[in-house]
Amino acid sequence: HLEVVVGGLGLGYTAVAALKCERVKELLVVDVMAPVIEWHEKHLVPLGETLTSDARCRLVLGDFFSLAAAPETGFDPEQPGRRFHAVLLDIDHSPQSLLHEQNAVFYSEEGLRRLAAQLHPGGVFAMWSDDPPDEVFLGHLAEVFCSAEAHVVKFPNPLLGKDSESTVYVAKRGA
Repeated sequence: HLEVVVGGLGLGYTAVAALKCERVKELLVVDVMAPVIEWHEKHLVPLGETLTSDARCRLVLGDFFSLAAAPETGFDPEQPGRRFHAVLLDIDHSPQSLLHEQNAVFYSEEGLRRLAAQLHPGGVFAMWSDDPPDEVFLGHLAEVFCSAEAHVVKFPNPLLGKDSESTVYVAKRGA
């Protein structure tokens, strides 16, 4: 059974995708914006009821990047220092295009080491990016994790009327 963290609630697509995996025993979704969590709890967004009615899912108000930097307390306020099997991140546009400048430290080797400390041995960190693969960031991942890959994902974008591409980084912690 897997215990998973999703960084960034948004409209809930990443969290719902994680819950489609039957092996997920528990999902913590961390978001810094109380109104976003409230929209889901009040079913004001399309996936709100799906997430809040699934007993495996818990919405946590917090700054993902601050929690990632503090493995001694970690992501779960009810179980400080807890480790997870996977951390899925979908907050910043890319390692270079940040919503807030203070998030930059997360994408450094030190920031990634602190995150890796919150994964079980063999655990996985995956992150969506709107930019093409970033070789510097991939290098940081490779320094911290036993494997690191960048996958370019092409998908139809109805807003633009053409295909778009994103990058998904996947890194695995050593045993």
